[in-house]
Amino acid sequence: MAKRWPGFLLIALLLLAWEVASLNKWIDPVTFPPVSKIATSWWPAVAGGEIMRQMLPSLWRIFAGFALAVVVAIPLGLVMGTVPIIYRLLEPITEFVRPIPSSAYIPVAILVLGIGNEMKIFVVFLACLFPILLNTYGGVRGVDPVLIDTGRTFGISRLKALRQIILPAALPSIMTGMRISLGIALIVAVVAEMIAGSSGIGYYILDMQRIFRVPEMFAGIFTLGVLGFLINFCFLKVEGHFLKWRGTSVET
Repeated sequence: MAKRWPGFLLIALLLLAWEVASLNKWIDPVTFPPVSKIATSWWPAVAGGEIMRQMLPSLWRIFAGFALAVVVAIPLGLVMGTVPIIYRLLEPITEFVRPIPSSAYIPVAILVLGIGNEMKIFVVFLACLFPILLNTYGGVRGVDPVLIDTGRTFGISRLKALRQIILPAALPSIMTGMRISLGIALIVAVVAEMIAGSSGIGYYILDMQRIFRVPEMFAGIFTLGVLGFLINFCFLKVEGHFLKWRGTSVET
């Protein structure tokens, strides 16, 4: 973390510039209130537990949808990467569905699943599925054939080669897809909560905007930034643990 001080310094300078510009009315202080005012409205929401109450449903939806995507996408990507007929069967529908923004499925999901957690988890799942799937497939296809042939020479079965050779070699690509999907999951969950929600940090931000409590609205947005940073930081730690054999580590 200490090595990242230039980035934190830049954030502090930008917030300071925002504070000065708002106090001197170089920007509209109603639309962009001073950072100090946002902080004074943020702290009671944090200390009183309001922010946490809104974050917990969002976190549940994010990680539930993400976990489902991992469970489906990794095995499917491994199969697509090792069995050509499965790839040829699934590739057209994958390339047809993948470009459609996940938020476009929200109206359909509302019709089928309602406006509860099931809808939001499904949309997050769909958004996370394809980055993990495509990175898994790409990682499998990128495995050096010499490794597989060497394993076959030693009498390793196809299933054992998949588990002991292909999966570890493809793991960096898989972890990259998972990291990308976590960021997408946060975005999609917030959008779903704004469109059809009665809880969650996305709903909180929109609700504050509707009643024109702008500092609280920005406090919710800043909370999302902090949450996204912490999720990414924790994932990098997990990634560093599983990829220690690669000889790299997460800079802290």
